[in-house]
Amino acid sequence: MKEKIVLITGAYSGIGKASALLFLKKGYTVYATAPSTIAMIDLEKKGARILQMDVTNSENCRQVVNRIYKESKRIDILVNNAGFGLYGAIEDVSPEDARQQFEVNLFGLVQLTQMVLPIMRANCEGKIINISSILGRMTLPMGGWYHASKYALEGISDCLRQEVKSFGIKVILINPGVIESDWANIALSKAKENSKNSVYGTMTIQLENLLIKSRKIQVKAEKAAEVIVKASLSNNPKIRYIVPTHAKLIWFLRKLISEKSFDYFKEKLFKFHS
Repeated sequence: MKEKIVLITGAYSGIGKASALLFLKKGYTVYATAPSTIAMIDLEKKGARILQMDVTNSENCRQVVNRIYKESKRIDILVNNAGFGLYGAIEDVSPEDARQQFEVNLFGLVQLTQMVLPIMRANCEGKIINISSILGRMTLPMGGWYHASKYALEGISDCLRQEVKSFGIKVILINPGVIESDWANIALSKAKENSKNSVYGTMTIQLENLLIKSRKIQVKAEKAAEVIVKASLSNNPKIRYIVPTHAKLIWFLRKLISEKSFDYFKEKLFKFHS
C-alpha cells in the first residue's frame, strides 16, 4: 500500500493538531498548515511537514498544493479544519466581518478543495473531510453568521459528494459538539466586541453563561481526531459523523420535536430571553 498523504488546515491547535498527531501515529505523511508555523513546531518535531498557509489567500494555497504534489505526487486526504466562530447579534456584525467569516469557513475551504480535486481525480481516489459543526445543523442566538457559514458548508459538501463519487473521491462531514479548544473563547470575544454595548448586551451575558456551562460537557480534541482518522481508514465511510455523545443526543432531540418546540426548548434551557 502506498504511503498516504494528508493535508490538514488549521493544524495549530484543537481538532487540527490532534488529527495531525494521530495521523502521524498511524504512519501517514502529514502536511500540517496554518497561517503561522510557530504553534506547529511540536508537530514538526514529531515528523509532520509544516507549511504556512492562509486559506483565504489563493496564491498561497496554490503554492502549498504545488509543493506537496512536487514532493509526494499525490494528496490522499484533505482535512478542511480551518475556521472560527464569528459571534454577535446579526444586526451588530459588520458586513466586512460577515464576509470574512465566509471567506475562512466556506470560500477558502472550497478554493483549496478545488485545487486538490484534480490531483485526487488523477489518482482515482481520495477523501475530503470537512469539519462542520453540530451548529451547522441547528442554531442558537448570537451565532447567525457562524451558523450560516456552516449551513452553507453542509450544502456544498452534500453536492460535492455526489459530483465526485464517480471519480473514487469521498466527501465526509464531521459535526463536532463541544470540543476542548480556543473556539469558545474566540466566539465569546467576538460577541462582546460586537454586541456587549448594544441592545443585545443582556443576550451577550447570557451567551457567556451558556459557554461557561458548556465546559462541563466538553471533550478533548482527540475524540474528534479519532473519528476523523476512522473515517479516513474506512472503505465505506458514513456521510456524516456527529461527535461526541452529547452532540448526538442534541441532534436526536432536534429531529424528534417541531421547530417551534425546539425554539421553546432553547429559550428555557439557555435563558436567552429576559
